[in-house]
Amino acid sequence: MNSTNHPSHSGRFVTLLLALWMLAATRPEAASAPAWQPVPGNIMTRWAKDVSPKNPHPEYPRPSLVRDEWINLNGLWDFSIVPTNAPQPTTFDGKILVPFPVESALSGVKKTVGAQNRLWYHRKFTVPRKWRGQRVLLHFGAVDWEAVVSVNGKQVGSHRGGYDGFSFDITDALKPSGGQELVVSVWDPSDEGPQPRGKQVKHGEGIWYTPTTGIWQTPWLEPVNSAHIESLKITPDLDALSVAIEIPVSTTGQNSDLKVEVLEGRKVILFSNAAPTSSANGKSVASLRLKLPSVKPWSPNSPFLYGLRATLTSNGKKQDVIESYFGMRKIALARDEQGILHMQLNNQTLFQYGPLDQGFWPDGLYTAPTDEALRWDIEMTKKLGFNMARKHVKVESERWYYWCDKLGLLVWQDMPSGDRSARWTGPSGYDGEEMKRTPESTAIYEREWKAIMDARYNHPSIVTWVPFNEGWGQFDTVRILNWTKQHDPTRLVDGPSGGNHFPAGDIIDHHQYPGPGAPKRTTERAMVLGEFGGLGLPVKGHTWQEEKNWGYRNYKSSDEVTTAYIDLLRKLHPMIGSHGLSAAIYTQTTDVEIEVNGLFTYDREVLKLDQVKLTAANKKLYGPPPPAPRVTILSPSSKDAPTEWAYTSERPANTWAAPDFNDTDWKRGPGGFGTKGTPNTDARTEWKSSEIWLRRSLDAPANFKSHELRLNFYHDEDAQVFLNGQLIAEFKGHVGNYDSMTLDDRARKALKPGRNVLAVTCRQTRGGQYIDVGLEDVEEAPAPTGK
Repeated sequence: MNSTNHPSHSGRFVTLLLALWMLAATRPEAASAPAWQPVPGNIMTRWAKDVSPKNPHPEYPRPSLVRDEWINLNGLWDFSIVPTNAPQPTTFDGKILVPFPVESALSGVKKTVGAQNRLWYHRKFTVPRKWRGQRVLLHFGAVDWEAVVSVNGKQVGSHRGGYDGFSFDITDALKPSGGQELVVSVWDPSDEGPQPRGKQVKHGEGIWYTPTTGIWQTPWLEPVNSAHIESLKITPDLDALSVAIEIPVSTTGQNSDLKVEVLEGRKVILFSNAAPTSSANGKSVASLRLKLPSVKPWSPNSPFLYGLRATLTSNGKKQDVIESYFGMRKIALARDEQGILHMQLNNQTLFQYGPLDQGFWPDGLYTAPTDEALRWDIEMTKKLGFNMARKHVKVESERWYYWCDKLGLLVWQDMPSGDRSARWTGPSGYDGEEMKRTPESTAIYEREWKAIMDARYNHPSIVTWVPFNEGWGQFDTVRILNWTKQHDPTRLVDGPSGGNHFPAGDIIDHHQYPGPGAPKRTTERAMVLGEFGGLGLPVKGHTWQEEKNWGYRNYKSSDEVTTAYIDLLRKLHPMIGSHGLSAAIYTQTTDVEIEVNGLFTYDREVLKLDQVKLTAANKKLYGPPPPAPRVTILSPSSKDAPTEWAYTSERPANTWAAPDFNDTDWKRGPGGFGTKGTPNTDARTEWKSSEIWLRRSLDAPANFKSHELRLNFYHDEDAQVFLNGQLIAEFKGHVGNYDSMTLDDRARKALKPGRNVLAVTCRQTRGGQYIDVGLEDVEEAPAPTGK
């Protein structure tokens, strides 16, 4: 029976299909559901709008060793989250946008995995026909933490480490033609394991943030011949006007030759040939030392980069060509006329100053939304007058260091912390002991730290390695610091940063919030202020959460935080000359989640400080330190001289701070007031109640004219300070050391010649407690004039 003669049969069939399609289209859950979209809920950066599955992070991911042929594997992959011991899933939960971590909004998933689960990735790819006859390498920029990789059902390798890249030769697992199947399974114990993890925790709060699990840097494919260049090590020697180059190659026993060319722009300025020879480990390595006809040093003010091209031939046939670059720079220590060690760049003393940079993004977590965003952070750091950044307990993608190289930003590179912390004992700081790692934890640390140093070795921007931070994960300190220096003698070693010091490394590093401060003066190592500041300002509409944000010390306006920042730098600048500080690091570049200590908001939309004033204050640090100011002590803190106060722990009348208030029935006692054991204090009068009120008189000289009133203080916890009944300072929370701040005009107007009354109240809720204040007048000395 011909259907054309009986249309009712086929018509009913088509009508049924159309009805079913229309029904499906009207169902809410099926109405054009996109394969990917960012997960809403938190703030996003302006670059998030440029992210799509079409071409995420399209840039070549390894600028220090570039080949023309490659395939970017970023994009939509299948994913599933299943229990750790479950088999490979046969169906998937949905799509994830690689290279964004699964916990991030830009991944399109925003789910926590945890130690009890395993994250599975799946995608297909095709190998181009023109790659036939070549080896195919599969690279991963970074996967956190343990990755197992399979191609077409065959395991091609595994890797443990969240910050170092890795590669597998997948040639033997490929099918002769057609689609290829790639599967990656990832397990990450986050803060439940001993592995390096930085600030990642299961439940973020304060200075702890959302974890990153899985692929978070670009995966890609590239073809190579059997004879190819495996890696590249470039060591500049500024004093000798030369550069040493080591190139391990895979030559498969063929008669091979390497030609290395150095370029200025597109112009070849010299070249040399070398034949690979067998090294001690059995690999073939070509080693060259090239003498430059003249040298253009690399520095933050002039970040000149030479180009480098290496061509491998075997039996006269070209096998491999790679492009790279290098900078001619030298980092070292040198003594001044007083025997103090200072950092020198290219044989010139240079004070290094920059922000603590944690490399987090509200939309991508560990992964910047775009390469432009990555570059923007560095450009703004430079624009604000910094010449350095400390990459804090995180390692970035190669492209971040490439932009530091190209734009001229010095880098201190931390090893991401992990495992446990050294023991803190209170006022004396650390107990001078180190933690004991298990053999497994030790091996994890040493393997990854070496891999990180090797992978980032060629970047001229990196001038300092930081193996430990504040005792966290600190073990075998002397051995690790010495081993780091031996492994890379071309850079300085800071260790450990922030305390629990041992006699090793090039730098002794002090942390003080808000500070500034300095380590105990020494001639054995360069002295630096490795962390200070932490001035907090939550900006409505630009915070991770609407309320309960956290800062070391919070302010209410841009003007307030700008004034406080400039005050910090005015106190820091003399320390460069008087104490011999070589560097300082301000906390921090941006807010991170609920921590609001950033110069910028987390979304990079608001610079919280006045840009002109901030930049000017930063640039002053590179000039000569100012002469010592003239200081008139109006009322010393108990740290500086014995003081006596009238005090009470019974709530007084509301007029208690007024100069004519009668305090004759109050007790008398020496400052400071508090409990024994509160860090960096000397409680001469015990105070254990929840609140205390203090008063003392001070005399200002006749005809006294104030210049700049400064308060020296220690508060634990909330405190208010009054001068002649006028509120001149207010503090929340607590500090861990004595600090000082410049007071505004309220204090100057309140001070009068003759008798004045300083009144203080402090409230405490838990832990140690202490209050002490002093008042002084500071007159900046005039700058010396030349003849």
